[in-house]
Amino acid sequence: MTRTDLAMPETEAPDTTGSGLKTGSSLQRDLRTLRLLWQREMLRFARNRLRLAMGLVTPLVFLLILGTGLSSLGDGQESLRDYTTYLFPGVLLMTVQAPSLAVGVAIVWDRQAGVLRQMMVAPVRRGFLLAGICLGGASTGMAYGGMVLLVAGAANVPYHPQLLLVLLELGVIAFAFTSVGVLAAVCIRRIESFQVVMSLLMMPMLFLSGAMFPARGLPGWLGVAVLGNPLTYGVDALRRTMPGDGADLGGRVLSPQLWGWTPPVVLEIAVIGLAALLVLGIATRRFSRVE
Repeated sequence: MTRTDLAMPETEAPDTTGSGLKTGSSLQRDLRTLRLLWQREMLRFARNRLRLAMGLVTPLVFLLILGTGLSSLGDGQESLRDYTTYLFPGVLLMTVQAPSLAVGVAIVWDRQAGVLRQMMVAPVRRGFLLAGICLGGASTGMAYGGMVLLVAGAANVPYHPQLLLVLLELGVIAFAFTSVGVLAAVCIRRIESFQVVMSLLMMPMLFLSGAMFPARGLPGWLGVAVLGNPLTYGVDALRRTMPGDGADLGGRVLSPQLWGWTPPVVLEIAVIGLAALLVLGIATRRFSRVE
């Protein structure tokens, strides 16, 4: 993986009059750095074809093998007849998860290679550094998600302009994944520890998101854990935005309910976005303190 693609913007000379750097030029420098870091992640994405292919294998295996296998059980069970369609939003979630979290791995590598320290000495606000990295990870996740949406027909999801809304929602979810990965990366210095922690964190969140079974009507602690998982609302938003009616799993009502109330899709996506910004803010605070 390329570690030194970033060329930091030229350092601006301080104002010798004592009035400090001009606010306008400082903002331009921050935005230019944000764009460079976004561009860096996109170059990593475009140049690593093996990573690109491997990032699509796992979700497509889930869709084609697990989805088709369980759908074949639906001969006498209406609830499983459209399981491939029902599983498709969960597959999209898996698709954007891995490339978004890879950004966190890159940060740990950058720290070990000294690239991160070079960034830190640049006269740029650290929040813009992390925001550029997160936008790059979110864009990469959207690109993966867009490629999986191209095979939506295999899951009996009709091709419809509404899929563009699904892609935008995937961008918000990918940004949230990237923010979590960045927070972990600024707290963990060893690459082995980072991978273990993220695996232990992300696998339960995926299983408790309603990606593989309905979020409603679950018993006791399982229902509480699913309702408390922010990803549950991301998966539900994808499922309700998806064109067609195959994702209702045999006509059952599947959306999570809070005290008898089903959150609207806009609110579900807003919750994911706000949670991502909160995590990014914590990561920025931590980043400024530990480096």
